[in-house]
Amino acid sequence: MAGKVKTYNPKEVNIAIGTHIVTGYAEDSFVSIEPSGDGTTKKIGADGEVTRSISPDRTFAVKVTLDQMSESNSYFQEMYNRDQQTGDAIESLMIQDMKGGMLFSADEAWVPKPATRGFGKASGTREWEIHTGEATLEE
Repeated sequence: MAGKVKTYNPKEVNIAIGTHIVTGYAEDSFVSIEPSGDGTTKKIGADGEVTRSISPDRTFAVKVTLDQMSESNSYFQEMYNRDQQTGDAIESLMIQDMKGGMLFSADEAWVPKPATRGFGKASGTREWEIHTGEATLEE
């Protein structure tokens, strides 16, 4: 019996930060979600006894890559500016793959620094890093 055919559609990946729906994704990889903690680590004693340690760090670093003409660049820059001026730019973050079932969410997320700007012959991209407080990732 053959496996079921699955279809991936990047238009079915939604990113929302606060009330803003992110648009203008880069043409290649446009989002990555990386845990900040070490997960589960191990130490092995001189006698071979193994001890596991589970990291309590449930924070993440999310990278969103946008076309340089995306209006979402202005939103992320405004978040960073507001945070620098008032310390009050923490928003919720949700990333969902409607076809694949992946759901990432954090009640607290912020932009720690502006994206690097580069210009060339053709439209480029801007990569924004977003840090989170405690978050959940379900597949």
